[in-house]
Amino acid sequence: MKQAKNNRLSKEIFSYSVAKANKVFIYWHGKQIMILKGADSEKFLQRISNANELEAQLIMAKVTGNFKRGNER
Repeated sequence: MKQAKNNRLSKEIFSYSVAKANKVFIYWHGKQIMILKGADSEKFLQRISNANELEAQLIMAKVTGNFKRGNER
């Protein structure tokens, strides 16, 4: 089961960008789903700076948590 989850994350479904004052925007399939500010963004940037692509996807998946509630299209 764990292998199936890793295969999904290898498709790079999450991405992020950094704006002024280290505000981090996280995207899922190109749609913005979360904004991190302050200590949360600093912690995220520190964790993701040394991660490979698969680890970065996993970090973003964990940070976003269960954001899907059934109304996304």
